[in-house]
Amino acid sequence: MRIIFAGTPEFARAALARLIDAGFDIPLVLTQPDRPAGRGMKLQASPVKQLALERGIAVAQPRSLRLDGKYPEDAAQARDAITAAQADAMVVAAYGLILPQWVLDAPRRGCLNIHASLLPRWRGAAPIHRAIEAGDAQTGVTIMQMDAGLDTGDMLLVEPLPVSAHDTTATLHDRLAELGARLIVDALHAVKAGSLQRTAQPADGVTYAHKIEKAEAQIDWSQDAAQIARRVRAFDPFPGASTHAGGEAIKVWRAEPVADGPGLAAPATQAGTVLRADADAAAEGIVVACGRGALRLTELQRAGGRRLGAAEFLRGFPVAPGTVLGTGPAPR
Repeated sequence: MRIIFAGTPEFARAALARLIDAGFDIPLVLTQPDRPAGRGMKLQASPVKQLALERGIAVAQPRSLRLDGKYPEDAAQARDAITAAQADAMVVAAYGLILPQWVLDAPRRGCLNIHASLLPRWRGAAPIHRAIEAGDAQTGVTIMQMDAGLDTGDMLLVEPLPVSAHDTTATLHDRLAELGARLIVDALHAVKAGSLQRTAQPADGVTYAHKIEKAEAQIDWSQDAAQIARRVRAFDPFPGASTHAGGEAIKVWRAEPVADGPGLAAPATQAGTVLRADADAAAEGIVVACGRGALRLTELQRAGGRRLGAAEFLRGFPVAPGTVLGTGPAPR
């Protein structure tokens, strides 16, 4: 089969690598334009582009695919490249551009999407983050026949994956990327054999995984401790849960609710109050009062620094019990 591949981040790179290794003919890769990244803000190619160039595959980077949009010249060039590719199907994984109808109709067998959730739960841009934030016990990958809606197409293959109590978006992302890569190869083989069945998504259970915004990074200490702990895991590696102590921004990378025992807040204690900050006992961490319960912070980071365990962090940045952690200025 001749496959056009459309994707941008590491999640998509894993799928492209598996398709190449499986022997599919891939004449064209679509990916987002190079973006500034790193401290020097130099233009950087996406992981998908880097792999495509390493394997000698032609790459197109249109800013838009809408022929009537802001960049019609980009869309027209992409249309010419897609037409010339004469593909049987297009595989889409975290591409980042909306596909207009002419793209959906271009390949003979349409466009197949690798979506990192058990549809119809968590349609949209951030399904991995939102599954962890919501406390889902499982997620998975859905291979979907794309239509004009937002992740509304028929399901082709579905496989669940458990979410552990310690998963972050980073760890869960890697397992889902490998699962998606395997499933898309299986799906394409089944498409070629004519054995793949399409199943409409259920009307019940629809939720939307809205894009992660930097403003969400600020910890709201009035929330339940378990909820804050989930958000810390959901926002690792981006945007990172943050708070402020003594006017300085602090990232919180690991945290767990305090079940019982010393250090629990009294009902009248102000949310965000540091109850315990023991630099000599790494296992204890920094215990902070929440709207309900308390949270133990065990890995933190100062601006410009590196991630540190609580004991090492406190040796360089003492935080006294009674300090009230706050939101500080909004992230830019």
